Amino acid sequence: MEEPVFKKKYTPQQAKLKMESYCAYQERSHFEVKEKLYSYGLYSTDVNEILSYLIQNNFLNETRFAEAYVSGKFNIKGWGRNKIKQGLKLKRVSDANIKHALKQIDADDYFKKIKQTIEKKNNLIKESNKVKRKYKLISFLASKGFESDLINEALKEIVGNE
Repeated sequence: MEEPVFKKKYTPQQAKLKMESYCAYQERSHFEVKEKLYSYGLYSTDVNEILSYLIQNNFLNETRFAEAYVSGKFNIKGWGRNKIKQGLKLKRVSDANIKHALKQIDADDYFKKIKQTIEKKNNLIKESNKVKRKYKLISFLASKGFESDLINEALKEIVGNE
């Protein structure tokens, strides 16, 4: 059986220093850091040791990561709760932290974001058939992760019952 190929092998001490700057640069999930450490060719005992060191010294904090992720994806990318939740699950963030982080989104701001997205996309759609246009808007908003009941509510406010 062949050994896995690593980019470069690091000693636990070298890896710890690299992870300090990796985590200081931007918020990271535990999963991302763990994967990175394993890619350095470290054993699980070393990985767990470095992880607990990073957590104890506040380089790594899953709650803080989840809040930063939600904030960035909502405010900058314009994602809805469903897509954000899916992204956090892919980063293996705990359900409790996902729930906590999603509560940071203000309900009024969220609804405003849906309406802004509808207005922006509505101006870009070249479809003249109103039913097809509405379907394209709904599909687009759903792909951005917004909930269908809120999409429909916002569409009624903006487009009406065309």
